[in-house]
Amino acid sequence: MVSRPVSRMVVMVVLLSLAVGATARAQTPWAAPESEKGKKSPVAASPQAVEEGKKVAQINCVSCHGKSGKGDGAAAMALNPKPADWTSARVQDESDGALFWKITTGRGAMPSWRHLPEKDRWALVQYIRTLKK
Repeated sequence: MVSRPVSRMVVMVVLLSLAVGATARAQTPWAAPESEKGKKSPVAASPQAVEEGKKVAQINCVSCHGKSGKGDGAAAMALNPKPADWTSARVQDESDGALFWKITTGRGAMPSWRHLPEKDRWALVQYIRTLKK
């Protein structure tokens, strides 16, 4: 029989290993699968779609990505890696399909937004495009 202190130690080691592994995975380059990069938005580009995307961002994304999308929201200070700066060339150079995939799947501190309607996620991509420097 294994004693309680040993069992707790094993649990702590396992949890620490998982946390370190998740952090390391979040630090590696985040590339969308090739099959997702080429996806095109079924939502027609329009001022209304951009406005819908802005509303989605204000409700769901501002705490991390900030009001202007620069990755400087109130929660950003505590996150590693830091939230993406949507105005940066690195984000703006991503395909619409890649951005949609990242929004949908999440990684590390970036949650999956799969539960949002697909049209809202595509509208968010269109809003992000308006933030180009």
